Amino acid sequence: MSEKKRSTEAQKRAHKKYMESFVEIKVRMTPDKRSTIQDHAKKMGESTTAFINRAIDNQMESDNTIK
Repeated sequence: MSEKKRSTEAQKRAHKKYMESFVEIKVRMTPDKRSTIQDHAKKMGESTTAFINRAIDNQMESDNTIK
């Protein structure tokens, strides 16, 4: 059996402070599309969040070279 690591109070405070520098954006999609994105991100060796952020950055960069 695996035992969960318990966070210290200092770790909890540090994590809370770190998370305060981020905002969440909700995106609606079908469960199939979500699975496709998750699978692709995993194949690329990154988290789903990292993949989505990379995709957004790449598209914005591409859009800026057109204008």
